[in-house]
Amino acid sequence: MNPTQQKLETLDKVHDRMEQIRILGQFLAELEKGAVRAAVRDEDGVWVAQAWVKEGILAAFRIGVINEFASGALSFLDKDTMPPRRFRKEDGVRIVPGGTAVRRGAHVAKGVVIMPPAYVNVGAYVDEDTMVDSHALVGSCAQIGKRVHISAAAQIGGVLEPVGALPVVIEDDVIVGGNCGIYEGTIVRPRAVIGAGVILTASTPVYDAVREQIYRRTPQRPLEIPYGAVVVPGSRPFASDFAKEHGLHVATPVIVKYRDEKTDAATLLEEALR
Repeated sequence: MNPTQQKLETLDKVHDRMEQIRILGQFLAELEKGAVRAAVRDEDGVWVAQAWVKEGILAAFRIGVINEFASGALSFLDKDTMPPRRFRKEDGVRIVPGGTAVRRGAHVAKGVVIMPPAYVNVGAYVDEDTMVDSHALVGSCAQIGKRVHISAAAQIGGVLEPVGALPVVIEDDVIVGGNCGIYEGTIVRPRAVIGAGVILTASTPVYDAVREQIYRRTPQRPLEIPYGAVVVPGSRPFASDFAKEHGLHVATPVIVKYRDEKTDAATLLEEALR
């Protein structure tokens, strides 16, 4: 058992609030260092939620009390166990001025660039050289890989409860287009491109026009976007007579190709912007 987990298991037996805060502070610091994570990937590439980590985060909310935090002329009210993170130059993170917040307990690795305004919630893991663009959200416990681009207004959903639920996972070298929404434990495998406006949820079927397959979540596995898939918004017709009469369609993501040299060339501008 992880030593941090052992300490958290004694939390309810501790009656001194300052000692509880100290234990929680050590736990949140381990999250910030990336030493513990809300989900881990095994040798077979299967992601597993770490329920005890989520329980620790929920304990921080439960034990915390509302306190005031100030930043210049602005003030905020939140649980005193969850203040915004502060960064130093040696952390190697670039956070451009303009209203970004990174919550305590979020891991932000070296080389990450965050454009304003953006929000990274508790328990999130953002790996090296990733860009979080303007108006983007990285939800609680979401796992983001290396060299990912989360474009403007993209929403990466978070999950704390139930504690066994898998968070959204975006693996290495993925491009998430503007105004995308990726929710409910969806896994995006490396080098995939999620085109602007695509919405992925647990109930979303994804149609692979290249391999002629349909990807869905099952009781055993989350929805997964394959390695290198290029996903764009599409539509499919309703089958009912009423829908046919009125020409009704429902939005659905479609894989139209798999990533190639042309797709990569279109993303080279991002490296220059860094």
